[in-house]
Amino acid sequence: MTGPTSPAPRRSALLRTATAVAVVVPLCTAGWFGWQALDGSGPAAATAAAQPASSPTGATPTGTTPTDPSPEPATGTATGTTTSPVPDPTTGAPTGTPTPAATPQAPAGGGDLAGRTVVLDPGHNPGNFSHPTEINRQVDVGNGHKECDTTGTETNAGYTEADYTLDVTRRARALLTARGAKVVMVQDGDRPWGPCVDERARAGADAHADVALSVHGDGAPASGSGFHVILPAKVVAGTADNSAIVEPSRRLGLLLRDRFHAATGEPYADYIAKDGLDTRSDLGGLNLSAVPKVFIECGNMRNSADARRMTDPQWRQQAAQGIADALGAFLTTH
Repeated sequence: MTGPTSPAPRRSALLRTATAVAVVVPLCTAGWFGWQALDGSGPAAATAAAQPASSPTGATPTGTTPTDPSPEPATGTATGTTTSPVPDPTTGAPTGTPTPAATPQAPAGGGDLAGRTVVLDPGHNPGNFSHPTEINRQVDVGNGHKECDTTGTETNAGYTEADYTLDVTRRARALLTARGAKVVMVQDGDRPWGPCVDERARAGADAHADVALSVHGDGAPASGSGFHVILPAKVVAGTADNSAIVEPSRRLGLLLRDRFHAATGEPYADYIAKDGLDTRSDLGGLNLSAVPKVFIECGNMRNSADARRMTDPQWRQQAAQGIADALGAFLTTH
């Protein structure tokens, strides 16, 4: 740019003024950013605080047809720890390594669930397929005997129930931990197989937990879709007496049904249960539990629409949110 010539003294004054402005403005700007970070209200603080978590057993009993929705005895092929994993139909990630959820930072003061303990039970185990002898062993469930555990079901594309349940419970754990809860996982992919259903039932008492929840995906006929929550029937037989947990478990089940539906948009199951609720007396995980506990069948993995949802990491995060919301409501309301 060109312009008229100015006298030398005036140019010197202008240069001094420009130099002072050049120094003062960056210093002021740096001071403003520092104040914003300390104050906790500026963009730097907001960026540091925003750490969202990354972005549902009923499998068919062993030796029966897929119409039996029992979450514990199941058919299907689970991915063993030494086999080549099947890619996730949506993400392409190996199903043998469920997507870990980032743990949100816990709020100051510990959160509203501080001092509460939650047991999360991811149904089945990716390694069960490699341990048929161990998981087929019969165990006492109070009013009868059942297999120790089963492989679980899977989608038609090979995404296993065991991988699904691990991923969703890890995500739910992150959300609950951020609210201050202590979360105990019955298994976290750190066991070669199992545990057996009776050990899963005892986990709540062993952890002195306030509540427990078992997460599953169903293996029903492909024509059926939707989710349902399984409530414990009163069982007083043999080694089982769950009388004390039946009513609080029903309250938990109602909260879980409503919060899961709100978070995911998944409809109630159209092939089993009524209004999304089923009451059963044949599940060791409920018969033998000493703390309030329910099961959730997050969807029918054999149904194409449910399978699309359950293999979507974003939907699994919504499923985890619904589970965490329900457990939080159970622990903070009466």
